[in-house]
Amino acid sequence: MNRTERSWIIYDVANSAFVLIVVTAIMPIFFKEIASHGIPSATSTAWWGYANSLSSAILVVLAPVMGTFADYPGWKKRLFTIFLVMGVATTACLYATPQGGWFYCLAIFVLARTGWAGANVFYDAFITDITEPERMDKVSTAGYAWGYIGSVIPFLAVIGLVIALKSPGEGGIPGDAARIGFLIVAAWWLLFSLPLLKNVRQVYSTPPTARPVRDAFSRLFVTLGHLQGHRDAFLFLLAYFFFIDGVDTVITMAVAYGVDIGLGSSTLILAILAIQIIAFPCSLFWGWLTDRFRVKPLLQAGIAMYCLITLLAFLLPSFPTLQAKTATFWLLSVLVASTMGGIQALSRSFFGRLIPPDQSAEFFGFYNISGKFATITGPFLVGITGQLTGHSRYGVLSILVLFMVGSLILTRVGEPS
Repeated sequence: MNRTERSWIIYDVANSAFVLIVVTAIMPIFFKEIASHGIPSATSTAWWGYANSLSSAILVVLAPVMGTFADYPGWKKRLFTIFLVMGVATTACLYATPQGGWFYCLAIFVLARTGWAGANVFYDAFITDITEPERMDKVSTAGYAWGYIGSVIPFLAVIGLVIALKSPGEGGIPGDAARIGFLIVAAWWLLFSLPLLKNVRQVYSTPPTARPVRDAFSRLFVTLGHLQGHRDAFLFLLAYFFFIDGVDTVITMAVAYGVDIGLGSSTLILAILAIQIIAFPCSLFWGWLTDRFRVKPLLQAGIAMYCLITLLAFLLPSFPTLQAKTATFWLLSVLVASTMGGIQALSRSFFGRLIPPDQSAEFFGFYNISGKFATITGPFLVGITGQLTGHSRYGVLSILVLFMVGSLILTRVGEPS
């Protein structure tokens, strides 16, 4: 890897700490046990799902407009920086969440996740600037791999705080440990963003115009036409909308679901830690597989694995003992770890080879729309089904349909050269 590629990869180390600690592991437990203290379990899980859906909805509105501006010279870095600062600052503000302060917690979380997701629009779009098309699969999978293993370091620091501040016999996690953990995430995220800010430059751009605001909106509709002209890119976005919905919903709702079925916070935290460690070599392995197999069959294999994960997750609450539930949750963790990096990284590089490089931010704006609009439906579906039925397992089962539809549409996408 050259310096530019390494600097781009290191940002995955930076933002993956937010995904691991705030979205996936510590924050869901903190929200359910402390911020929403006294609220019924199914209700708090539903609110958690709604908050994740809302942050995705905000990005759906912003992403295409941001993408059109970002393809002007120099704007990709500027917009990336704005959302980075927003995400880091609001993550630090989570420190002030009081017990029972569920509304403040969710409001700040929505802003933090929107900042994280907005920065990722431009981070993903930089892939056409930092490497050659034939290297995209390797560089993309390396980003996810190092993101998984790098984010373990701040996660271990937070686990150390949980152990140090936990009283004997106390269940759950100490609130102060989680709050300090949010500050650690903010500092880590900012620190490891510096190499990208220093070394990554926008190479491809469209010429600036005298009326950039009006022309940006005009180009938005032109890009929609371009997508229809790039048939494979359009079909892939449609397929991606369905299958990434399931992937992101599993990542977002797993811990809250585990709390609902009676798993302890220690089990959940250790399982998430194991996922990050296992995902590191597995993500690199998916990159190695691209030397031997074409990418589309590899994506189909990843979708099939997630279908199995979804079925097992639906069956999990019906297991008779806590030991059986715990063992199966660990099996699910290993299956997720072996697959999630590959399906996400190869989707990014696959799409990067389907689009014109000088319009990468514009096209990746729609790529992120597809992914983020999908993450509105998945958590919302799990949340509303949980409220209606009294158990979120039926929402988990419903996302199996999304994987199947995504796989079917993907069969119609041509493999890029």
